[in-house]
Amino acid sequence: MASNLKHIIYIVCGPTASGKSARAMELARELDGVIVNCDSMQIYDALPILGAQPPEEDKAEILHLLYAHLHPNNVCSAGNYREIAEPIIQDVLDKGGVPIVCGGTGLYIKALTDGLSPMPDIPEDVRASVVAHYEDIGAEAFHAELEKRDPVIAARFHVNHKARIIRAMEVLEATGKSLAEWQKLPRQGAPEGWQFEVIKVLPTREDLYARCDARLDIMMKMGALEEAESFSALIDNQAVKENVPAAKALGFRQLREYIKGHISLEDALERAKAETRHYAKRQNTWFTNQIYSRLG
Repeated sequence: MASNLKHIIYIVCGPTASGKSARAMELARELDGVIVNCDSMQIYDALPILGAQPPEEDKAEILHLLYAHLHPNNVCSAGNYREIAEPIIQDVLDKGGVPIVCGGTGLYIKALTDGLSPMPDIPEDVRASVVAHYEDIGAEAFHAELEKRDPVIAARFHVNHKARIIRAMEVLEATGKSLAEWQKLPRQGAPEGWQFEVIKVLPTREDLYARCDARLDIMMKMGALEEAESFSALIDNQAVKENVPAAKALGFRQLREYIKGHISLEDALERAKAETRHYAKRQNTWFTNQIYSRLG
């Protein structure tokens, strides 16, 4: 007989620099909770300052899980995140704990709460072959090839959506079926008995922009430039791949441009702040319209 017992999983979410990590800490103290990462940058063991990883004093006070969990060369999709996070959250529940999922990656949250259509595993040799083919013929020719083989899915993705068009071709090569066909399959919802309590941290736009600017200044004082230099060297030495997701951490691209001598430090910081504000604005809109206060 199925149990009617509901397990509450709290989700604290919002745009970058909104203060969601501080809110999660407050909630964890109040509920004796465990914080589980739901941020696509913080899941990587890279750029802890620019990626705004929780400080050591927070991790010493409250158990934090799924932070710095993957090597930066490992690519974590929303589906991968769900596969990793679901058993970790269940383990917290089994031990009588209160999971507090914290982060700003909306697709990860959606994967956890709403589920995803089942997707095939892509053999590594197929993935490597498709990527090599893309690099060999270039984006436009690759997209044109996808359009001939799968016009439905090609129409959804711009030629510059590199990861998406490569993924679509991988699925075609591995299964002989369009990604669109896989996406039509029923979603795998959350485990039975899970109920989500969502807390959105959405500052006013003026406050959010000020927080974005101030945070980068603080990061620079904490050693963000030295951190960027070290990570840039790993890329140059090919220990880390050039286009890994972790390299998309806000501010890294601009600081790398400075490190390479292409722009001044002042320009790098100005551009990084502008990019952060723009990204935070998009996130704010997304969380306002796509994530609701109560899911269950």
